[in-house]
Amino acid sequence: MDYFRFGHGKETLVILPGLSVQSVMNSADIVANAYRTLTDDFTIYVFERRNELPAAYTVFQMASDTAEVMRALHLKETCIFGASQGGMMAMAIAARHPELVRKMALGSTTACVTDEIYGTIGRWAALAKAQDVEALYQAFGEAIYPKETYEQYRKALSMLARNVTKEELDRFVILAESMKGFDMTGALDRIACPVLVIGVKNDQVVGAGASLEIAGRLKNHPGCEIYLYDDYGHAAYDLAPDYKERLLRFFKSHPDGSAPDLNICL
Repeated sequence: MDYFRFGHGKETLVILPGLSVQSVMNSADIVANAYRTLTDDFTIYVFERRNELPAAYTVFQMASDTAEVMRALHLKETCIFGASQGGMMAMAIAARHPELVRKMALGSTTACVTDEIYGTIGRWAALAKAQDVEALYQAFGEAIYPKETYEQYRKALSMLARNVTKEELDRFVILAESMKGFDMTGALDRIACPVLVIGVKNDQVVGAGASLEIAGRLKNHPGCEIYLYDDYGHAAYDLAPDYKERLLRFFKSHPDGSAPDLNICL
């Protein structure tokens, strides 16, 4: 499993990114820059999925693999931020390996991939199987970005599509299909750590209801909270200008929920 690390803080933050066609390793510098405001407080690890994927792979297996690597790196009582599919993995890790997680933030994710949600993901997988990379990137961008942002990125998405290999498409299909039937709703009560749920009202992939469902089931857990953006779409974790500040405030807050004084530069 590939990963990259940046930051020099005393605490540990693990970032589990969402589904993508190309590896997050290709964007290491971009990710490090996006999370630069957290680097004084945290040493940050960003994990890719395992290198060799079996033909049939589940989100729970992804979570188990990641937990194994975290142990190999002697990471425990970490803060974890999972976005989209990464949020599904984070929930599974927190429920099954509680010693690894001190606090958890979940962005644009769901505890249950319904037929409606998988309808969108399944269309992406079908385009990847057909090796229609241009259509895949446009469908992906149209779903995760607000309309105005998508229009701005349309040409850039076409350019990115030109560099995709068949091996990357095959890998994407396995990762996309891994979400079919994912359901953590019955196990959310096993999550003991404080949780910040960040959703978006105009999320076209999982919908705002998915974040409300998670928060509703965790409402009696101490230190849990929810925030819903009005806009920014599914990819709010990349687009909302105050997103990283919200993560920092939550992860640095005291156990009773009060936040210490922070010096945040955006």
